[in-house]
Amino acid sequence: MMRRSLAHVWHPCTQMKDHEWLPLVPIKRAEGAWLEDFEGKRYLDAVSSWWTNIFGHRHPVIVEQLKQQLDTLDHIMLGGFTHEPVVELSERLVRLAPPGLTRCFYGDNGSSAIEIALKMSFHYWQNAGKPAKKRFIALTGGYHGETLGALAMGGPSMYRDTYAPLLLQPIHVRSPDCYERGAGASWEDHTRQMFRHMELALEQHAHETCAVIVEPLVQCAGGMRMYHPLYLTMLREACDRHGVHLIADEIAVGFGRTGRLFASDWAPPTRRNPDAQPGITPDFMCLSKGLTGGTLPLAVTLTRDSIYEAFYDEYKSGRAFLHSHSFTGNPLGCRAALATLDLIQDTRVLATNQLLSQYMWAQTAEIRSLRHVAEVRQQGMILAIELSKGGRKETPFPAEERRGLRVYQHGLEKGMLLRPLGNVIYFMPPYVIEPREIELMCKTALEGIDKATRG
Repeated sequence: MMRRSLAHVWHPCTQMKDHEWLPLVPIKRAEGAWLEDFEGKRYLDAVSSWWTNIFGHRHPVIVEQLKQQLDTLDHIMLGGFTHEPVVELSERLVRLAPPGLTRCFYGDNGSSAIEIALKMSFHYWQNAGKPAKKRFIALTGGYHGETLGALAMGGPSMYRDTYAPLLLQPIHVRSPDCYERGAGASWEDHTRQMFRHMELALEQHAHETCAVIVEPLVQCAGGMRMYHPLYLTMLREACDRHGVHLIADEIAVGFGRTGRLFASDWAPPTRRNPDAQPGITPDFMCLSKGLTGGTLPLAVTLTRDSIYEAFYDEYKSGRAFLHSHSFTGNPLGCRAALATLDLIQDTRVLATNQLLSQYMWAQTAEIRSLRHVAEVRQQGMILAIELSKGGRKETPFPAEERRGLRVYQHGLEKGMLLRPLGNVIYFMPPYVIEPREIELMCKTALEGIDKATRG
């Protein structure tokens, strides 16, 4: 299996030459939080297979609903046709989403959801008679996908830099990343200070800006860097003041991953309206990954009626949003998403996750004391461990030393999938993980970090 794969499969986000010495791991089956190879060795999936399998692999509720759907309808184009799963899913997402998000446009994956939001925002302003609005504002350290529009919104990085000549040129604003806060500064103080960069960018560029795009609370692929939810409240107010859309990329952080159903729900009320419910409503909210419980590719971009209405006109006006994907609103994907929503709504998943996340933090106490750990940070079911020389933020391990990869290798030896982000080791396990499995996950990471940072 390994030889056959290397003969023809170009694996994603991989320097293929590494596999001359780093063996591929062929997986035969999976169930719950566990993967199993062809020799019967099991691996705890501590990263939910790129953050998708929120209820673990082959959850019986999702599997059964997919089987039933396959007996009825596999696929039909959504242009000029509709079907029950996409209608029901749209109705349920609108009920769950922040108030005011009433329209659902479907795609195939997270990158396509971002592309839809970018194009829709730009096209809205064209239809609204404001053709000068052609640019976007994004945060440094961000990541929004690999298609060209989405890739452009990411901060300068190894993902983006090679393709710079092909990309849009957004206005990048310094991230409120609280890892960068000064000694003695609280997360909230640092957030208020860093928001001045965003306010200045909006003051200078609102006339030419379509939208601001952010990953609420956690910049995942950028190293699981985190910031205070106050930033979201301040950003929503600023976008309103300056007449700019707000795009919330909830692809990795939605569906309970941060401790609430959506990360945008954490935004505190404003000082002017302290009695309001917490949370903000973005103008566009992009969802994927956990949307189907990690079983099938599906994405959705939710937006407001006011944006939908800017495209609603006679055909001859040329205002239609002519964007499509062949598998838009695929019935099987929608059915998997409906089963996932059943699991979220029929179980006490958010309350259970709160207990699991507390236990995960408690089990990292020894990791936090390691000499070469600069920070352990957590937001709900996401926990990140930042490695650096002597635990000093200003002296990270050189990237070429690949310390995180050493932890990954140790994890595989011990039956654990711990895929790092450079010098960041992180846990993002399925919600079905059990306390004893959390203990194993943390123990393996502790051993791997200690081994990887010696010498």
